[in-house]
Amino acid sequence: MKVRIINKSKHPLPAYATALSAGVDLRANLSEPLTLAPLQRCLVPTGLYIALPEGYEAQVRPRSGLALKKGITVLNSPGTIDADYRGEICIILVNLSSEPFVIEDGERVAQMVIARHEQAEWEEVEVLDETQRGAGGFGHTGKK
Repeated sequence: MKVRIINKSKHPLPAYATALSAGVDLRANLSEPLTLAPLQRCLVPTGLYIALPEGYEAQVRPRSGLALKKGITVLNSPGTIDADYRGEICIILVNLSSEPFVIEDGERVAQMVIARHEQAEWEEVEVLDETQRGAGGFGHTGKK
């Protein structure tokens, strides 16, 4: 699938790290380092602009290494970029650690997965079909 992209950053286009990677890393496009204090959130620009085909979205997700090692995650995970959005891709990061975290220009701060989606056509009814689970939720199926 081809996706049109404008790269106004100082960095190469996002690329898949391996042949079987689902996502590409997104890099911070900063004029100077940005310090993210504990429990602080910020918007990190990437300098990237995309035009997705109809029926697709881009999902912005945390990088597992940053989350585990530094406590840095994407706040609205996964963030959705709709096919009709034409603005700059920016990442909402939050520091869940007890230490300040410095974001450097070019640092890989999130990953992006392109996914197909459907739009629902709502059919209003009075009763839903019965299932074994029924209305059970939030741990209802146990720990097995």
